[in-house]
Amino acid sequence: MSLPSASQRPLKYLSAYPAQVTAQVQQLLADGQLGTVLLRKYPSAHAVRTDKALYDYVMDLKNTYLRNAAPINKVSFDSKLQVIAHALGTHTTVSRVQGSKLKAKHEIRIATLFKEVPDAFLRMIAVHELAHLKERNHDKAFYQLCTYMEPDYHQLEFDVRLYLTHIDAAGKLAWPGLAGSPASGPGG
Repeated sequence: MSLPSASQRPLKYLSAYPAQVTAQVQQLLADGQLGTVLLRKYPSAHAVRTDKALYDYVMDLKNTYLRNAAPINKVSFDSKLQVIAHALGTHTTVSRVQGSKLKAKHEIRIATLFKEVPDAFLRMIAVHELAHLKERNHDKAFYQLCTYMEPDYHQLEFDVRLYLTHIDAAGKLAWPGLAGSPASGPGG
């Protein structure tokens, strides 16, 4: 009994998509073209490489779209995230009693996988986690907030799922980086 080839395995990141879509992705995998398609659509990686640059990047988005949302105390890349939580990013609230007051600290962690991807992918994950400041559940209001902050949110989410599928089948892509350039904000 032989294992199915990478192009015949179930596409776990695309399981909710129609069979027609998954068949197209299976064909791209079989032809070895999924990575080429992604590299053509997203030709270079973002320049956000440090936790401080990531914090500034996320805060620019927050200050642009969610000024009145709760403050964020920490934003960082997390190398354990995908393995342990099976998540690409997390938003956590840590509540502590200080005297007679309850203080909440909000933290956003983004999988280290997103350190070397296109800006659009990082933006999609950041927008997703920021939306959790206002909406806890993945419901209609949550996705409306995501598309308010990033009008192409749904397409970007699909493309990130394509990339995760590529990683499972063939490994990470080597996006050309922006070596030597300053970390760019969410606008470019």
